[in-house]
Amino acid sequence: MKPRHFLTLADLSPAELKGLLARAAELKARHKSGASDAPLRGKTMAMIFERSSTRTRVSFEAGMAQLGGASIFLSPRDTHLDRGEPVEDTARVMSRMVDVIVIRAGNHAMLERFAAHSRAPVINALTDRHHPCQLLADVQTWSERRGDIRGQTAAWIGDGNNVCHSWIQAALRFDFNLRIATPRGYEPDAELVRASEGRVTLTDDPAAAVAGADVVVTDTWASMGQEGEKAERLAAFRGFTVDGALMRRAGKDALFMHCLPAYRGHEVAAEVIDGPQSVVWDEAENRLHAQKALLEFLLLGKPK
Repeated sequence: MKPRHFLTLADLSPAELKGLLARAAELKARHKSGASDAPLRGKTMAMIFERSSTRTRVSFEAGMAQLGGASIFLSPRDTHLDRGEPVEDTARVMSRMVDVIVIRAGNHAMLERFAAHSRAPVINALTDRHHPCQLLADVQTWSERRGDIRGQTAAWIGDGNNVCHSWIQAALRFDFNLRIATPRGYEPDAELVRASEGRVTLTDDPAAAVAGADVVVTDTWASMGQEGEKAERLAAFRGFTVDGALMRRAGKDALFMHCLPAYRGHEVAAEVIDGPQSVVWDEAENRLHAQKALLEFLLLGKPK
């Protein structure tokens, strides 16, 4: 039987995603109560990270430990992945030795090649195209604070990047509206927007995007691998900072989200990220519990 992979949100049905997040809430509550479960005892997770990480690495390693399993971390210098050995061969070998493989890659196509030849489930821990694990935590955070996200309106302000792409897929999977404001030339992938079935609208006006929105989301203007474009991007994104004035255009009880790391004074003002509408620390914490539910789902077939 072929394994289930989680390369984008499209790999799970809306019902599966809803069940997974319900399980994440259960796991979080059990963790807070001091309950100890070990459903993944005897299982091993391998982590291949081509790019640096704080939240993703810690949340996956801590989560696997809390579920009773073991973790192996491999940086680019620790493997021959696509450097002396084809990705396909690395996938064939590693998936005979471990139970699940978590990959943070610079190129999404490499992740797809690996998954196509892996006997074990493969999880996308961030690529240049998608960051689906972040959206699990974001929707879980919304659900904790506001309930069902269906029919709500989210506003994305900034770069049409990998996290933005996952928000587009989330709008379709969870049935909410998404307004995306980017400078011209920094729009998200047009094919993904077309596939959103009308749930996504694009603009170059941040004020129009946030008007009456229920949640406002942003991300760094220069993602990993784009450091050489920093000066150009700072100029292009002038006027796209999520500050107090912009948040006041959103709904009265609007939440603010950011996947972190954040650069205060650039994509977000300190008054917003450190203010009462910000739920960024809840998002970061929920990476742990959403990913625990994801590991259970891929390895044990849960949630039912």
